[in-house]
Amino acid sequence: QVQVVESGGGSVHSGGSLRLSCVASPVIDSCMAWFRQAPGKQREGVAAIYAGGQRTLYLDSVKGRFTISQDNGKNTVYLQMNNLKPEDTAMYYCAASTLQACNHWSLAGPERGTRFDTWGQGTQVTVSS
Repeated sequence: QVQVVESGGGSVHSGGSLRLSCVASPVIDSCMAWFRQAPGKQREGVAAIYAGGQRTLYLDSVKGRFTISQDNGKNTVYLQMNNLKPEDTAMYYCAASTLQACNHWSLAGPERGTRFDTWGQGTQVTVSS
């Protein structure tokens, strides 16, 4: 059973950048993803990475601003977030699942997380205008 721990959240002004990290143990799972949930809103899938890091998926609203990547040697998945906007403010969660979860995301659109069974504790990202 994979376990994940996130870090890297914080508070920035609009246009700023943050990099979130997710350390997986014992190893990175087949499908790794970042989700976020803002108060009063549904959880939404932000980005996913699979196929050994060769394939990525993004929520439309973050395309061109966020980049997901992984370092297999460090068992770590990153989410580089640039040009942050106030609407990016949320708790961000790292999640892991089987390849099937990413395949479904690629066909049906961003996940709400029901196909992911391993979650971190979350890290807060706050963007002020």
